[in-house]
Amino acid sequence: MPSKTAISQLAISLALCNSAFGQVVNGADYNKPNGGPPASFFAAASTMPVAALQAAAAKASQVPKLATYPVSQDSGAAKSTIHSDWASFSEGASISWVADMDVDCDGLNSGCQGNPDGQPQTNWGALSAYEVPFIVIPDKYLSANTGALPGNNIAAVICNGKMFYGILGDSNGDNPQVTGEASWLIARTCFPNEGLNGNNGHTGVDVTYIVFTGKDAVLPSSALTKNYITNFTTLRSMGDKLVNALATKLGLLGTSPTKTTTLVTTTTTKPTSTASCSWAGHCEGVYSRCPASFVD
Repeated sequence: MPSKTAISQLAISLALCNSAFGQVVNGADYNKPNGGPPASFFAAASTMPVAALQAAAAKASQVPKLATYPVSQDSGAAKSTIHSDWASFSEGASISWVADMDVDCDGLNSGCQGNPDGQPQTNWGALSAYEVPFIVIPDKYLSANTGALPGNNIAAVICNGKMFYGILGDSNGDNPQVTGEASWLIARTCFPNEGLNGNNGHTGVDVTYIVFTGKDAVLPSSALTKNYITNFTTLRSMGDKLVNALATKLGLLGTSPTKTTTLVTTTTTKPTSTASCSWAGHCEGVYSRCPASFVD
């Protein structure tokens, strides 16, 4: 007979899993400029060390190739550099940068306010900028790092004292290429009082972007279509898990920080995945949210 502890654990697990169904959504219902998903759907847990993580990103110093870009096409615009200090971590591996936040409406909502020349596609589909919290990276950097960034990678954005989760959903191919862009949803969630649109961005260079690398950091197709995020609980759970791993490696949770190095001295053979992509451009990550059962 199961113990009371096991029954209690199972009840908690089932409650968490069942609550997730409340955020399994029909994306089209939220494909509205003023009716997107609420911030709570993609906000980080209140226990995440947001300020400490932002401070750690500000101290990052390792600069990979093709990593520095202006934040706008204006003459004399500030420069933003992508840093790879955390890219070699065994858990929570990621890149980071600090920039402003312009609004990207490419995809389903390419004709959003202030964006008459938007593109009808995003890199791995045609995302809804009103429904999907996605961020953008310069195309040159993406093209040089496709192994680490297969697309739809989980991202964390620290803005206005808060942290939200999204995905790497598009790239910037302007001339010159710029950094510091996010979808309509995440931009207007970060800065709700600034009237942001396709022609009016947040100009302060005070937003921290973190993108988690590798296939295991990709939002799976069970939570994402070509156009919409369909399960925000999976997005939020993966985000919390990856940020917690990163914070642990950085010693932000009372642990000793992991020393980073750019020299690899060992070779590890990884098992070959047999998972197939659900559509062109999507590489399904490996993630399990709910345990099957508890055994006493």
